[in-house]
Amino acid sequence: MTLIERLRDKANSLPMQPGVYIMKDADGAVIYVGKSKKLKNRVTSYFVGSTHSYKTAKMVSLVKDFDYIVCKTEIEALTLENVLIKKHSPKYNIKLKDAKSYPYIKVTGEEFPKLFVTRERKSDRAKYFGPYQSSQSAHTALDTVMKIFTLATCKRSFPKDIGRERPCIYRDMGRCIAPCTGKVSSSEYRSLVKCAEWVLDGNIKETAQMLRGEMEEASQNLEFERAAAIRDSIFSLERLSEKQKVVADSKVNRDVFAIYTSETEGVLAMLSIRSGALVNKSEFILSAGELTSPEDVISLIADYYDGTGNIPREVMLDFSLSDEDTELLSEYLSLNTKYKVSVKIPERGDGRALCDMALENARESARQYKLEGEREDKNLKRLTELLGLSEVPRRIEAYDISNIGNENITASMVVWSGGKMKKSDYRTFTVKTTLGADDYGSMREVLGRRFSHIGDGSLSLGEQPDLILLDGGEAHVGVVRALMEERGIDIPLFGMVKDDYHKTRAITDGDRDISIAKEMGVYSFVYNIQEEAHRFALKNSQGAKIKTMTRSTLEKIKGIGPKKAKLLLSSMPLAKIRTSSKNELSKIQGISEADAENIYQYYHKGE
Repeated sequence: MTLIERLRDKANSLPMQPGVYIMKDADGAVIYVGKSKKLKNRVTSYFVGSTHSYKTAKMVSLVKDFDYIVCKTEIEALTLENVLIKKHSPKYNIKLKDAKSYPYIKVTGEEFPKLFVTRERKSDRAKYFGPYQSSQSAHTALDTVMKIFTLATCKRSFPKDIGRERPCIYRDMGRCIAPCTGKVSSSEYRSLVKCAEWVLDGNIKETAQMLRGEMEEASQNLEFERAAAIRDSIFSLERLSEKQKVVADSKVNRDVFAIYTSETEGVLAMLSIRSGALVNKSEFILSAGELTSPEDVISLIADYYDGTGNIPREVMLDFSLSDEDTELLSEYLSLNTKYKVSVKIPERGDGRALCDMALENARESARQYKLEGEREDKNLKRLTELLGLSEVPRRIEAYDISNIGNENITASMVVWSGGKMKKSDYRTFTVKTTLGADDYGSMREVLGRRFSHIGDGSLSLGEQPDLILLDGGEAHVGVVRALMEERGIDIPLFGMVKDDYHKTRAITDGDRDISIAKEMGVYSFVYNIQEEAHRFALKNSQGAKIKTMTRSTLEKIKGIGPKKAKLLLSSMPLAKIRTSSKNELSKIQGISEADAENIYQYYHKGE
């Protein structure tokens, strides 16, 4: 019996019930997670016929086995599918990739929440508002709510930092409620944060109306300074509102989704309407042929809302779903709110106009994405010509050495692949055998370790690059080329030479410099890779230095050497070690009662 026949037989034995199926490759790694109302029908469809899209066919060719979990309802299956996708990050599940990195306003889930602008949306306890069209618009919105609700803008963490420093000038200016004084409870502070969230969620007119009432009350009580401050807050809100185009009834809160697909790419566009105003829009790039079923669409939208806590009462779609699938999506979204979320597919009126607008945004984003890809291809082809390569590189690896003194020497490996920096393949190497700040020896050691993994099947390192770029000149290239000749490795190798201002000047093959100063497209491409390698190296070098400094602090304690310091830090952070009891410390494997006593006394002298 062939593998496909065995898989088909197993699929035919599945129940006709809702559930989740988990596809695995030869190594047992999860490569796809899906859900279905009828497990047997859905899973069997993968192993019969040959009408799959290219991506699905590729996934099926790698499947060596599958697991499944039966659920009571389809909504339960959708919820479980979302959890498993987050856990395993399967290669063949659709991932929302921003057409560009849009900024969000993040509100953390701490006792005294922090608000700040970020371009990374994580699955954590925080709330995210946005995405915003630009960093400026995000910062304007954030500054407005921070000022109106007198929230702390400093980097202190409360309640940990209460009383450690004097209040800053913002307290004296009336710009901060000053939680640092200890006179503001966490519940009082969180209530102000809730008000800020209400504004960020689009309730600008309602907030302005409420403030007008407070302003009138202050005027009647002859509190003219307070009334003037409230008036300024109202003006700030109105300016914020003026920047948002009104597209619907002022009471409407809805999100609108549209999908545009072509032979080469697809885009999911979303418009966010709050109080009748278009407050945000975003687009996500999809690979061609990724959306092959209603299940894919539902999973994609569920993924978009996962953990945001910002779901409107109404979601509109520019594409068709069955009544059953529409109700499923509505039920799933409603689980995460205190109200029923209505999912509609409008055919006329304002809703239809908004869907058309979303579709046009998706179409335009796809056009721009295609143009950017064409520009990137053009730059890559020109780079290939300048370097005299036989083929256009599809995977480029860049290396940079970072050291602070003679210790904490690290090297970064960053990867460009598929038209972008592939951060999942980034790696950090700690220089182990090279003594001191020896850039050439460090580069040789690191590349030697990297080459030993080529073809071993490991993620990232198992794949051979088409081009290697080093942050350095002729000497760096010469050292690594000698290593490659020793090992019989033939990969194009070049150095990225910087000028006196630490800007990319040229590329060298070890014998000659190839100027790229007048090749603006190529220059920008190489410069961005070099800067990313440097950024990543510096980040990890600083992290290593902090770890060493932390460990050396512990080594000042009687009886604690490098080994025990490492044991302690692998069990808990330094802040926790400082506040732990003797009993808690002695429970750490390898730490004796005498050690625990010494640690405790070290951090509690004079108490």
